[in-house]
Amino acid sequence: MATILLVLFYVLTPLAIIQLCRSYKWVNKMGAVIIAYLIGLILGNVGLLPRIETSAAVQDMLTTLTIPLAIPLLLFSTDIKKWFSVAGRTMLSMLFAFIGVVSTVVAGYFLFRSDGVADMWKVAGMLVGVYTGGTPNLASIKLALDVDETIYIVTHTYDLIIGVVYLLFMLSVGQRFFLTFLPAYRHTDPETSRIEDFDGKDPYSGMLRKKTLVPLLRAFALSVLIFGIGGGVSLVLPESAQMAVVILIITTLGILASLIPAINRTEKTFELGMYLILVFSIVVASMADIHRFAAASPSILFYVTLAVFGSLLVQVVLSKIFRVDADTVMITSTAFICSPPFVPVVAAALKNKEIIVSGLTVGIIGYAVGNYLGVALALLLRGF
Repeated sequence: MATILLVLFYVLTPLAIIQLCRSYKWVNKMGAVIIAYLIGLILGNVGLLPRIETSAAVQDMLTTLTIPLAIPLLLFSTDIKKWFSVAGRTMLSMLFAFIGVVSTVVAGYFLFRSDGVADMWKVAGMLVGVYTGGTPNLASIKLALDVDETIYIVTHTYDLIIGVVYLLFMLSVGQRFFLTFLPAYRHTDPETSRIEDFDGKDPYSGMLRKKTLVPLLRAFALSVLIFGIGGGVSLVLPESAQMAVVILIITTLGILASLIPAINRTEKTFELGMYLILVFSIVVASMADIHRFAAASPSILFYVTLAVFGSLLVQVVLSKIFRVDADTVMITSTAFICSPPFVPVVAAALKNKEIIVSGLTVGIIGYAVGNYLGVALALLLRGF
């Protein structure tokens, strides 16, 4: 009975988090993922969750299942055609952002690898994943590289803290600062492309309506099938390589499935994937021992700070040389560092409607390639 209650707690708590985000603006501004981590950390460390023999098995099962099932769902709605229609300056800015993230993460690895943190190459892989994609990539690479739960949660906690500082800068003085040395954005239609604000919408509304739910269940079944294919292929490989192969296979199959119009047009697949990310976040946070945070090397904090602001510096320097405008630099950097959901937020602060699609497209590309880059770079750095 206790095992069933534990599973229900993990699976249903995101419903309460979503309701809190609907009801309170300040909660919504914090973000559902942050709330999920806070709930998991608190309940997992104050003794409110049942301490039963099967707890570890339940937690391992959920962390193993949620991310591989979420990845295809997050990718099904991707418009591949937009990947090839991104404006030249946006593609150039995206390239500079990639160079910035990879170069600073590699530099940081050699700078901090001897500071007492075990397997810093795994941290490097996670940082490349999260700063080209987002939390789903961070979680995927955590599983693919078998990262210690506490190292994972410390890395993500520092990521959230530094991410808030970064976002506040972008939303407040960022545009004025960058316009001092980068050209201004050229609007194709100044009358219609400038905006004052966005209408808030609940992305989860309507998921349980029959016309939405039935196709969504089919999409979920396809995600299960993709996971099964990835898992089946991985069985012929050494155990140490299995999870990495699963993650990379399901990412590839998820992208290919998005090319099928019926799948691509299915509503709410991204939201269902994010729901699974919330489940994963609560589970992982509840597994972390908060008392070990104090023993965590501050080098991870410095590493995260370097990755965020160092990558931005590299991107800005290259953009200055090639005259990429300030708004495009900011929106592509936001898509990488903060992930696509924050693109409309920053676009609203910039009062620029035209950059939303480009920013979201860049962010989705980051989601798709983040797993490949993170795992590949981590394995490469392990040899040094």
